[in-house]
Amino acid sequence: MAAKTIISFSSLALTMTLIAISPTSYAAQYNVASFGATAGGRTDSSNAFLRAWASACSSTGPSTVYIPKGTFYVKSAAFNGPCRSSSITFRIDGTLLAPSNYMVIGNSGNWIIFRQVSRLNVYGGILNGRGPSLWACKATGKSCPIGATNLQFSNSNNVLVSGLRSVNSQMFHIVVSGSRNVKFQSIKISAPETSPNTDGIHIEHSMGITVLNSMMGTGDDCISIGPGASNIWVENVACGPGHGISIGSLGKDSIEQGVQNVTVKTVTFTDTQNGVRIKSWARPSTGFVRNILFQHAAMKDVQNPIIIDQNYCPSNNGCPNKASGIKITDVAYRDIHGTSATEVAVKFDCSSMNPCKNINLQNVKLTYGNKVARASCTNARGRASGFVQPSSCL
Repeated sequence: MAAKTIISFSSLALTMTLIAISPTSYAAQYNVASFGATAGGRTDSSNAFLRAWASACSSTGPSTVYIPKGTFYVKSAAFNGPCRSSSITFRIDGTLLAPSNYMVIGNSGNWIIFRQVSRLNVYGGILNGRGPSLWACKATGKSCPIGATNLQFSNSNNVLVSGLRSVNSQMFHIVVSGSRNVKFQSIKISAPETSPNTDGIHIEHSMGITVLNSMMGTGDDCISIGPGASNIWVENVACGPGHGISIGSLGKDSIEQGVQNVTVKTVTFTDTQNGVRIKSWARPSTGFVRNILFQHAAMKDVQNPIIIDQNYCPSNNGCPNKASGIKITDVAYRDIHGTSATEVAVKFDCSSMNPCKNINLQNVKLTYGNKVARASCTNARGRASGFVQPSSCL
């Protein structure tokens, strides 16, 4: 019954997103070059971008901001709404280049952000966050900026992002916060396996978010789903390298919104730290995770193909060492297959105070080299059906 609910909610989210996007081929066009943007990657074109945006935003009809071929240095840009225009297309045929000095935007939180914008289409282009120098600083143990996100959508609705490539973000590549009906398709995200906190797409406090037909290789989660996220649909995604697709981490705050109605299907994980993961800190919290479906996932030498970790503490330093207050219920794993890089292919390490409930394994086949893989369960309750290997410990 839980799985049917999941599909219903997620399909609704996808439908709403598709309906929200309308074509803008007849839109008035504002070329950033006409506002003073200069290709070559040396002259700051931020003001030119913002002037083009202001014209498009105040347009009486549909409008387009156009970035032609070439490399444009953008110090930072905040594209703010609400806009008068009925819809805005942001079309990128070139490359946007972040500052080479990480201190310029390293403490700002984001490099490029859209705030309070509705009916927005972002097509194509490359965002180069120039992260390696900041990562090198962090590797030394020095006091360094936390880093900026390449692209953020804040309090925005009815957004389509298609064909975009994000490279070497200082921190998270894309963040969606406080938004509704945002669809990503044909996205490519890349950063080295050793790059810290370079999550591909992070979703929080948002509803109706869809990620389709995309490739992500990062130094952290390919997709992370945080507090307040609901009606999330992820399909046909290739992940690797990285830390997998994660719900969490949760439980950072004692009062926290939950995560619900998430579908992740037809995903391939290659040489990742985790496959499908739910993680929470071991401390009291009002948060929850419910109505989750992981389906049709292929694992290729993944360290933790299926994992629930309610004692999450990545540095093993200052761990809370309490019982997680996050309540995890109604999680289904269907048609999960492939190879584990460790002997324990299925691990449910749940809260002693709030055991995981209604965990459902169906048609799972995970192997560990030429050996039999193992499953490990702590405070986990549920059932297995169909062919399940390793043998269920629920």
